[in-house]
Amino acid sequence: MAASPWRPLAPLVLATMASQALLVFLGPTIVAISHDLGASVSAVGQARAVTASVSIAASVVISTRVDRVSVPRMLALGSGLALAACATVAATSTVALFLAAHLLVGVAFALLLSGGFAGLAAFPAERRAWATGYVASANAMAWIVVNPIAAGVTAWVSWRAALAVPAAIAVCALVLARSALPLPARPMPGSLLAPLTEASARRWIAAEVTGYASWTALLTFAGAWFIDGLGVHEATAGWLLAAGAAAYLAAATRSGRLAAWMPRRRLVVRSALVMAGLLPVMLNGTRSAWLSVLVFCLLGLAAGVRTPASAGLGLVQLPSRPAAMAAARTGATQTGYLLGALLGAAVIAWSGYRALGLVLGAVMVASAWLAHRVDDREDPAPRARRLTPGPSPGPRRYQGPDRGAYGCSAQDRPWRGARHRNRGRARLPGNPLRGTTFRGEPASPTTACRSLGRLT
Repeated sequence: MAASPWRPLAPLVLATMASQALLVFLGPTIVAISHDLGASVSAVGQARAVTASVSIAASVVISTRVDRVSVPRMLALGSGLALAACATVAATSTVALFLAAHLLVGVAFALLLSGGFAGLAAFPAERRAWATGYVASANAMAWIVVNPIAAGVTAWVSWRAALAVPAAIAVCALVLARSALPLPARPMPGSLLAPLTEASARRWIAAEVTGYASWTALLTFAGAWFIDGLGVHEATAGWLLAAGAAAYLAAATRSGRLAAWMPRRRLVVRSALVMAGLLPVMLNGTRSAWLSVLVFCLLGLAAGVRTPASAGLGLVQLPSRPAAMAAARTGATQTGYLLGALLGAAVIAWSGYRALGLVLGAVMVASAWLAHRVDDREDPAPRARRLTPGPSPGPRRYQGPDRGAYGCSAQDRPWRGARHRNRGRARLPGNPLRGTTFRGEPASPTTACRSLGRLT
């Protein structure tokens, strides 16, 4: 594990990417599907609602068994169902059969996404934030990879052939499923309402639902805003959406560095508030396409910070059952997807895009408020190791009673020479040498360490 952390991470990323590819596929192919099946675009679009509804129900069932089924088996089962779902959807000839086939899509989605995030609990605490960033970024990878390839295959061959794109990702996840690390065995009985028994877990679920409702509503109608509101060509709008996904990917893959020095709850709250401020600016404050794209990319950056930080925060809400929280996250995200699509459509029909920006900003503020009330049950060991330097070779250390108060030893912060001389004379408070003065900086924990360094 320590030698090659990428090997157990790859199946989690591919499984999450495969789950998102099952949804993203519909975007560039929906018009061709409606023409082929002789139905309206809105009727074909109900496939997204069917998938969301089934995945919500499936995630509830998974939460009762997820601690008994190994993560590799869950990923293998989800990948196999994804392949069956792609084949079934491609074989449909009517819109009714097309919608019915998405029952399989919803179950496969729930298994892949729950397994992908549940597998993060097997990583050590110091590696978990790094791994979470890459798993969360798989959503953006699907947007960047699946959208253009599926659109090209649909234009050159057919929408049925384009289903080979999510199927290929599912095959890769199936092949590498065994590489995922199993969760530590816990004799904890499954419970349908386990994630709802803790008040902090309930607030986290509510924060995820509201956050995803706001973000999904933007993703659903951002393309329409670029085309209808700003007059951008359809082909160009696809690349603009990919730019936002690329910004999300860049932020998510580097979010582990932020989590290394800032608590996850603070990251979630601050990034959500940034998004709440940018949403009205994008949909209300500008009529320039390029400025709107810039704001959209900033939103992608903020979302790329918020999503993995919130996922890591959710995994520790039930320390004995992180896999159950991963299943709860699947249900929360799909509920957010469903509510976001319904909310966005209702607001646009009622008052247009300007009102949508204000409403989505208010919903994201509510998500930040709920996240602020979530307990951050972080393992203090990694943070303690970051704040307390390790042993270093050299002369003996100061072992007085105030070593813990200063947080370092004499050799951890040695005297740095003439750069810090002649800046006044400081008196060290609260140590065995009280009353003795030294040349150095004004008295502070750092000064104390430096001054003590001159004595050892």
